[in-house]
Amino acid sequence: MGLGICLVLAAAAHATPAFVPVTHFTLAWTHSIEKQRWEEDYVVHAGKPPRLEAGAARIRGSAAGMEPPPEAQLVDGWFVYQPARWPRAPLLLTRSEFTADFDLCAGGACRPMGELLPSDGGITLLSPCTHPE
Repeated sequence: MGLGICLVLAAAAHATPAFVPVTHFTLAWTHSIEKQRWEEDYVVHAGKPPRLEAGAARIRGSAAGMEPPPEAQLVDGWFVYQPARWPRAPLLLTRSEFTADFDLCAGGACRPMGELLPSDGGITLLSPCTHPE
């Protein structure tokens, strides 16, 4: 069994998910209005069921609606912090045809989520999962 994440369109939640074999990854996007980069680090832990753990988050700058929390530290132009509260899996990712897609970064490379699962303009569910090998 391989450990990783599963991506599926919420409107087709019973469809076969796209499996991505990762245990550490960064989810990144550019704010649609302020055009600032946002990144969140995650770790996938084995278990029954697998578990998603959040790591550090970074915001490239500060703007309306995306203010970093008071404990954030400015490091090389990024506000870096450890979020006090993270959503439970699955992560609900809104993907619109009017904004740039999320990037999934792993192993030193980033690629648009659309290369892994095309968007339907709605919500994509991201969950930790295992895939039989």
